[in-house]
Amino acid sequence: MPKITRELDGKVALVTGGSRGIGRAIAGRLAADGCDVVIVARTEADLKQAAGEIAGETGRSVAICPADLREPAGIEAALGELNTAFGRLDILVNNAGATQGGDFLELDDAVWEDGFALKFYGAVRMSRALWPLLTRSHGSVVNISGGFAQTPHHNFMIGGAVNAALTNFSKSLANRGLIDDVNVNAIHPGPVTTDRYEEILTTQAELEGIDREEVRERNLAASGVRRFAQPEEVAALVAFLVSPAARHIHGTSQVIDGGGAKSL
Repeated sequence: MPKITRELDGKVALVTGGSRGIGRAIAGRLAADGCDVVIVARTEADLKQAAGEIAGETGRSVAICPADLREPAGIEAALGELNTAFGRLDILVNNAGATQGGDFLELDDAVWEDGFALKFYGAVRMSRALWPLLTRSHGSVVNISGGFAQTPHHNFMIGGAVNAALTNFSKSLANRGLIDDVNVNAIHPGPVTTDRYEEILTTQAELEGIDREEVRERNLAASGVRRFAQPEEVAALVAFLVSPAARHIHGTSQVIDGGGAKSL
């Protein structure tokens, strides 16, 4: 449980992909800092569990919206739940989205289109739909991108392309934010120890016929970092970027990977 600080007391946040992993940690941290929260994800059971835990830990109101943000109807559902629950918005965190890796020659158009549908188009549509509310509150947007935006890899082309597009969009949206007084930043996490990362380890281990812990140790050694990040560390960075203390940090891409990326 994050320490309750109330630095964002009375604000309203919406977090996509907010039921598990990084998104769950972000929603919990923002609530601990005083926000009422809407969490959006596809699985209602996961949302209910996360909402109950966050509300119990922080005493804040947590609304849920089961929706597929790949489709415009999912965006409309999220906006409708936000208006019903709170009627305003101060913080938008676009976190939803996972992309498939693999051999470039085996990834067809449908896989590429699905990769862009949630993480990129979902963030674009959410930002557009909620921008009037954010303008009214002089709010903040944080887009969770990823390190492959800056370090392309031949086995993760879709994720790299999606993250690069989201990063470019974030910078452009920040320019619009200067006009409307809305802060916009992007975050590039390296590997983070979430349930999804554990699933990736399991898949790697099965494909290679080796123990999962062996894959974990090998990946860590190859990364050159001391350890992989915890979801709460990404959440802490989000909480800072949307706080009054960080208001002059705008239009940036913040890397949180323990020094793994060697590019500028």
